[in-house]
Amino acid sequence: MIGAKAKYKTFSPYFAAMLKPLLKSPLLAVILFFTTNAFAQNKGVLSGNFQSNFSVFVRDSAIGAYEPPQYNSDISSAEAWLFLNYQIGDFNIAARYDLFNNSNLLNPTGSFSGHGLGFWQVKKKIDKLTLTVGSFYDQFGSGLIFRSYENRLIGIDYAVEGVHARYDISPSFYVKAFTGNQKGSQSNRFGTSEDIIKGINSEKIFYLKEGKGQFTLGASAFNRTLSKNSMNEIATEINSYDLGDRFDPKYNVYAYSGYVTATFGDFTGNFEYNGKSKEAQRDEQQKLVLKPGNILLGTLSYSKNKLGKEKHGGIGINLQYRRIDHYQLKINPNVQLLNGLLTYQPSMSRQATYRLLARYTAAAQDYGEEAYQANVIWTIGKGKTLNLNYSHITGLTGKKLYHEYFMMYEHKFGWKFKTKVGLQSIFYNQQVYQAKDTSYHNVKTVTPFCEFTYKVTRRNSLRFECQYLMTKQDLGSFVNAILELNMSPHYSFALSDMVNVDPVRHSEGAIIGNNIIHYWTVFSKFNINTTSFTLAYVKQVEGVNCTGGICRLEPAFSGVKFTLTTNF
Repeated sequence: MIGAKAKYKTFSPYFAAMLKPLLKSPLLAVILFFTTNAFAQNKGVLSGNFQSNFSVFVRDSAIGAYEPPQYNSDISSAEAWLFLNYQIGDFNIAARYDLFNNSNLLNPTGSFSGHGLGFWQVKKKIDKLTLTVGSFYDQFGSGLIFRSYENRLIGIDYAVEGVHARYDISPSFYVKAFTGNQKGSQSNRFGTSEDIIKGINSEKIFYLKEGKGQFTLGASAFNRTLSKNSMNEIATEINSYDLGDRFDPKYNVYAYSGYVTATFGDFTGNFEYNGKSKEAQRDEQQKLVLKPGNILLGTLSYSKNKLGKEKHGGIGINLQYRRIDHYQLKINPNVQLLNGLLTYQPSMSRQATYRLLARYTAAAQDYGEEAYQANVIWTIGKGKTLNLNYSHITGLTGKKLYHEYFMMYEHKFGWKFKTKVGLQSIFYNQQVYQAKDTSYHNVKTVTPFCEFTYKVTRRNSLRFECQYLMTKQDLGSFVNAILELNMSPHYSFALSDMVNVDPVRHSEGAIIGNNIIHYWTVFSKFNINTTSFTLAYVKQVEGVNCTGGICRLEPAFSGVKFTLTTNF
């Protein structure tokens, strides 16, 4: 973070050279003009961050990593993001430069190249009113009716470009509204969609007397208006259907939401209902139908510390329920996969961190699902914790889609040594979640796992983890083992191997073969101050990758990955 005039003079040549290509953007040029003048007067604060990824694709037909364009013509890819934020008084100016060269980040089976201004924003606070012009991220309630956000690890950027206003009536009561266009998808990454979105949200917190608790009431309304081009595409497709399947599509869809969150002592509950009017949307066969939609979400949690006579224990219980009935809300029904999402519907399955435990994760089915999840974390005593989880998901007709049983016990032996052991069992409908044909049966797995961490010194540690996924479906059984050395604060090294020890092959047997396959990873990381470098050689199996609750199917990968991140 730079704020002094002397520091600016030293930093300026590097800064100007790095941003020279960006000066083609008039907006960014204006931002830099204000920044330069402010520093000259010793005013304001400039901060930012930079991230870059570089990949080299190494063909390996044994694991299925051979598809073009990555393994034929592109050979390598790069992505970069430079974010700048300038604060002066009640003004805040921000901009982000994005670069994609032969990138498969936006579409794992495609290639995209382009660069430009991926985000820009001017914000001004006027007493209780905050005005934002340009790009912004926001959400209403839990995000089921509207959420604009970024997750660059899987190429997601749902920024809205337009006008956003928030008025704080009191510290516990606000109203906010916006109108604008969603940022473009892969084919129009630096533009915006023609379809218009707008919404309003209000939230009020009520405090109970004597600090016994509080509850929050919120309500939202949302509207999306299709462009003429979007409507023409929809109408053309509908006119190709049989007469009995045709309908009159609507330009506008309206959505509404109400939610309440209450806390009383050790209990917290949340209830949210979202509904939307009829619109053209995709069914399970990707055919357009005219349907309304709704989604119901409820959670209840209990947390208690200092249990037992010695007051060393504690317990946390969380229960969740969600029902989705044709609740698709996209920028228009023509977009595919993760493009154009306007809401946030994360998986109701547990978010796993171990590689094999995360292999089968249940992405939300917006055309219909009913899901339950229960989690218990019990601190038995000092350094002893038991974690239990159960998830169950079906279709609206009762069709079984997913369930998971999970148990993990953690034990700390002083500050030097700790261990985790556990077991996971999963049922996974592969035809639904991975769009596989009928030759792929439902996947049933049992996966024991363990982890051991030993601190050699206060700064240096060794960690070993191992999982054994047993199944007779999909690609068969796997073993994954990782050995990791951490030398804080500068170095980290890891070596892992995921082995397809008991292979099962379907139609791709001629491609992958029936041999036992190793998926090696060699990883290194170097940190210095606020800068981090990573270098890894990776072999990744085909499967669903979930990050931040959002899941997508990714092909096999073989190659080298390098990343650079820094803050200033």
